[in-house]
Amino acid sequence: MQKRVLGKTGEMLSILGFGGIIVSQETQNDADDYVAFAIDRGVNYFDVAPSYSNAEDRLGHAIKGKRNSIFLACKAEERTRDGARTQLEQSLKKLGTDHFDLYQFHGVSSMDEAEKILGPDGALETFVKAKEEGLIKYIGFSAHSQEAALKLMDSFDFDTVLFPVNWVNIFNSDFGIKVLDHAEEKGMGRLAIKSMAETLWKDGEKRTYPKAWYRPIDDENLASLALRFTLSKHITAAIPPGDIKHFKWALKTAENFIPMTKAEEDILREKAKGLVPIFK
Repeated sequence: MQKRVLGKTGEMLSILGFGGIIVSQETQNDADDYVAFAIDRGVNYFDVAPSYSNAEDRLGHAIKGKRNSIFLACKAEERTRDGARTQLEQSLKKLGTDHFDLYQFHGVSSMDEAEKILGPDGALETFVKAKEEGLIKYIGFSAHSQEAALKLMDSFDFDTVLFPVNWVNIFNSDFGIKVLDHAEEKGMGRLAIKSMAETLWKDGEKRTYPKAWYRPIDDENLASLALRFTLSKHITAAIPPGDIKHFKWALKTAENFIPMTKAEEDILREKAKGLVPIFK
């Protein structure tokens, strides 16, 4: 598995990450097998969040004896100082670890959220103190808003950003590149989500992938092309959707990764026509 440097941290991460949502609502035996399988294939970047049902419990058990060989990232949905501290302590306990390599604000979607995080008694105070205490090594955030992401980057020296880097978003709504470019200028690590998303579920449509609020690509060749598009950008790693099938597809693509050609990008641009982007 190819590895890339994570911005100014100097950490080397596998270009494919393991999203903890994969093990949510799975048996512990299956969760253990999925994690062991990923590590055996060279994946060292694992990311989880409290909002992923029982994923922290499942992943915590699965990484026992393996903690020192992985880069473990977690997130906090809480935006206040006290709320974030409570959530941090709960996550550390569930994951069975004394620290997180990366701790992130989860899914910042508005300027109001960004300002609450940064303001008096905001969650950033907890993150900074936790870093001083050795509970977290690096501080980052994930966001679903370009405006909020840029605001956060210009207000604090974050180590990483986790952001949607998706073919339909970029081709059809110019969503994502500004954040990547600004993060690169600041030397931040760039991590990608939603690379294998296709569009939104239609009203009344049967959600064949219940762990995804968007509709993932259901064709392996197209999914591989979409992931290669993302991995061809200036990012460190990408996290695929929460279904184990997509992770296995992504693993094959990552293990044999070659940068996307202009001709292949043109093919993908054509396939994006008429698709509604999941972010605008």
